[in-house]
Amino acid sequence: MYRILIVEDDNGIADGISRVASSWGMECAAVTDFRDVMGEFERMSPHLVLLDIALPFFNGYHWCSEIRRVSRVPVIFISSASDNMNIVMAMNMGADDFIAKPFDVNVLMAKIQAMLRRSYDFSMAPEMMEYKGVVLETGEQVLRFNNEKVDLTKNEYRILYCLMQNKCKVVSRDRLMQSLWETDSYVDDNTLTVNINRLRKKLEQCGINDFITTKVGSGYIIA
Repeated sequence: MYRILIVEDDNGIADGISRVASSWGMECAAVTDFRDVMGEFERMSPHLVLLDIALPFFNGYHWCSEIRRVSRVPVIFISSASDNMNIVMAMNMGADDFIAKPFDVNVLMAKIQAMLRRSYDFSMAPEMMEYKGVVLETGEQVLRFNNEKVDLTKNEYRILYCLMQNKCKVVSRDRLMQSLWETDSYVDDNTLTVNINRLRKKLEQCGINDFITTKVGSGYIIA
């Protein structure tokens, strides 16, 4: 049974999500002590976190950053502050998706189900993928190069996995977005750009330069 942690101070929204999630066979817990979100996170050890931006004491960006210090668990922001600046900031903090309020709770659950499948259903994936000395370990979902380990967010891992799966072939932006969210209906195109740039920066920091090449008008390629 998947465990979902809801970090939302509107009890009506949190209760509504919990009820529907339970009917989908998930276990849900809503944070009650907004001074100790990480304590509740550690006690539950969730498979996915739903996180609002506007919260008592510390905002959602703070807690997303704290979660990313210790875990690569999928984080989905749910917020009415859905302008491009907030979406980009959420992704920069390590979020995997952003859903604007108000939302249909059944659409939210479908998105959660898709995220859980992508994040945890890797039974058919090879244990590792290697190209030009760059090793992507699918179990830990980390990258290794010259004995150095590079931690990846869920989005960074899925992008690199898709590109390495299709090495020497151009992968379109649409295909990459589908690999992240299965549908681009709710995806701002800036989100993919932010994640690609963040991934490239991580690669360059460990000495992997020009690994991902942009094909203008087509997509990206590992060549």
